Amino acid sequence: MSASLAELAAGRERYTYADYCRLPEGSPYQLIGGELVMTPSPTPYHQMVSMKLELKMAGYVLEKGLGIVLYAPLDVCLGETETYQPDIIFISNERLAIIEEKCIKGAPDLVVEILSPDTAYYDLRRKYKVYEKEGVREYWIIDPGNKGVQVFCLREGKFALDQEIEQEGTVKSRVITGFQIQAENIF
Repeated sequence: MSASLAELAAGRERYTYADYCRLPEGSPYQLIGGELVMTPSPTPYHQMVSMKLELKMAGYVLEKGLGIVLYAPLDVCLGETETYQPDIIFISNERLAIIEEKCIKGAPDLVVEILSPDTAYYDLRRKYKVYEKEGVREYWIIDPGNKGVQVFCLREGKFALDQEIEQEGTVKSRVITGFQIQAENIF
């Protein structure tokens, strides 16, 4: 049964995944640190960048039989108070069991977030920390405005900047063996 945000807000300071699931399907919210954070629809350019990267990544992963690439909107539940909708995720064959009927329950192997003015704070700070803590092995941050890509890899439980390009260059995944993409094929 779905509930309106006003009904859920009555007497609440923090929300849980159970509360989040009561929102109407397609509600523009993510659960970040126990708060329901509205995420407006992405711009057409954001979606073009997402589509280009997702198609290249998914095509490669399918061709090589490495796992699965999925894209937003799709809930990734990383705890009782953290449910995100990353732009793109990769889950290796060895970890496909984290895919449940209604959500991804646990950390994907690779997460891609495409920055927008409304979500940059969360993507660069709060989600970054949770992805790191929960064991996302590789985190790509795409900046469409500057045509930049930062790739962070998990090393000894902490993210370390592995690669950074702006406007030109090639990004190589450490998690998706052999996958690489040039900036001009993203932007």
